[in-house]
Parts: sequence; C-alpha cells; structure tokens
Amino acid sequence: MVFNWLHFSIVLFLLAGLMFACGPLILAVLFAPRARGGDTGMPYECGMVPYGSSWARWGVSYYVYALIFLAFDVDVLYLFPVATAYADAEGWVSFVKVFIFLFFLILSVVYFWAKGVFTWPRRIQ
Repeated sequence: MVFNWLHFSIVLFLLAGLMFACGPLILAVLFAPRARGGDTGMPYECGMVPYGSSWARWGVSYYVYALIFLAFDVDVLYLFPVATAYADAEGWVSFVKVFIFLFFLILSVVYFWAKGVFTWPRRIQ
C-alpha cells in the first residue's frame, strides 16, 4: 500500500479531531483550581445553604403533563415531513391520510380531557 496525500490528510484530520476532543479535557485537568472542602462539597453550590432533603415529593400530575407534552410534540413533528412529502401530491388521498392522523390526535386530546388529566390539583398530597 502506498502512503499518499489522501492518507496523510485523513491521519491529520483524525489527529486534529482527537486534539479538539481531548484538548479541553487535558487543559481543564492542568489549569483547573484545586480547592477542596468548604462550599464546593455542597450538592448545590449556588450561594445559598441547602436545607432539608433532596428527596421532595412531587405530584404525579407534573409527570403526566410532561409525558403528554412529549407525546403530542413528537406527533406534531411527524407533520413536517408529511407536509414536505405530500407537497406535490395530487388528489385527496394525501389530505385524507393527514386528516386521519390529526383526527386520532384530536381524539386522544378529547379522551385525556374526559379522563380529567388536564385538571390541575390545588394541593399535592
């Protein structure tokens, strides 16, 4: 095998990539301050002394809202590629396909609303 300029450039870019990846880590180890103890050992070093436990009880409604947001956010993201794929489509077939998708999305919102998922509790037990 002959070592030519293409191989040299590949090795050079590989070394440059490794330097960009490992360089900041090596510099941080060499030049970072080495203060130990004091406030740097606290879990949240923000200028305020922490009190209490970090295991706070959160209501399930926070997680339900987050999951519903993620589900609908991902579902709406499907509409962008569909809109570009069906941009040049002719006829009603593409419109009916997108309408069926949106119908089930709206149907799920109505179902969650009927189940009472969107009602926020006044006090979390």
